[in-house]
Amino acid sequence: MSTHPVPLHRRPRGSWTGKAVVNAVLALFACYTLMPLAWLLVASTKDRGDLVGTGGFTFADFHLLTNLGDLFGHDDGIYGRWLLNSVLYFGAGCLASTLLSTAVGFAFDKYDFPHKEKVFGLVLLGVLVPGAVLVLPQYLLASRAGLDNTYWAVLIPLLVNPFGVYLARVFSEGYVPGEVVEAARMDGAGEWRVFRSVGLPMLAPGFVTLFLFTFTASWNNFVLPLYMLSDDKLYPVTLGLAIWSKSSQQNPEFSMLTVVGALVSVVPLVVAFVCLQRFWRSGLTAGAVK
Repeated sequence: MSTHPVPLHRRPRGSWTGKAVVNAVLALFACYTLMPLAWLLVASTKDRGDLVGTGGFTFADFHLLTNLGDLFGHDDGIYGRWLLNSVLYFGAGCLASTLLSTAVGFAFDKYDFPHKEKVFGLVLLGVLVPGAVLVLPQYLLASRAGLDNTYWAVLIPLLVNPFGVYLARVFSEGYVPGEVVEAARMDGAGEWRVFRSVGLPMLAPGFVTLFLFTFTASWNNFVLPLYMLSDDKLYPVTLGLAIWSKSSQQNPEFSMLTVVGALVSVVPLVVAFVCLQRFWRSGLTAGAVK
């Protein structure tokens, strides 16, 4: 049977049609995804009058710098405090959550203990439970412990991530050979040393991927801070913007602050993905060619 490639002029026309359809669908989804961001960028350059008096994607006089000054100067810089709170909640909190999930996933993969698979099954059950369902019980527990309306009320629930444990186990199976772990133990390394010096460096791409997933989901989390916090100085940026958006119905000044604040709140996500995309793309292939 001949193995020569089919000349271009003799290749089925349907293959080109299929590629065109796929590219068209991808372009449509890209436009759908980027359109809100494009509108946000254009709207942030306008003043309040142009925001309601011009088309959504029509540029007017450039007021972005003025809008940024108004945003960070409003109410003694409360927006800047919200940004710092978000970095604490969803930056430091998600970093700790990712480290904990990675350690637990590594343990599920590399250690044998009684009823391991049954315990892991319980972890998978946790993946199936929507996070919003757990918010009220978490609030009641935090209230009984005296932690409601504190930073800990948001930070502690973020540490528990069943999906992160599952994903970390998959990464450990794909990135860390059991022979390397056994060799480290034979060289006299303790279990903590094995994880810290052998497992964690080899899991770096998976660690970054898991951190990005957790960071993005947590940054967009609105329900948990809404239940846990009543002091506006403890709000993350998502909750603060929601309060401003609701207030804009009575005070139009907040409409411009909400638009510009939403644009600024996207920047940390973009920076995180741009800086860590090399690890993220390699982490997504973990276990694909095991």
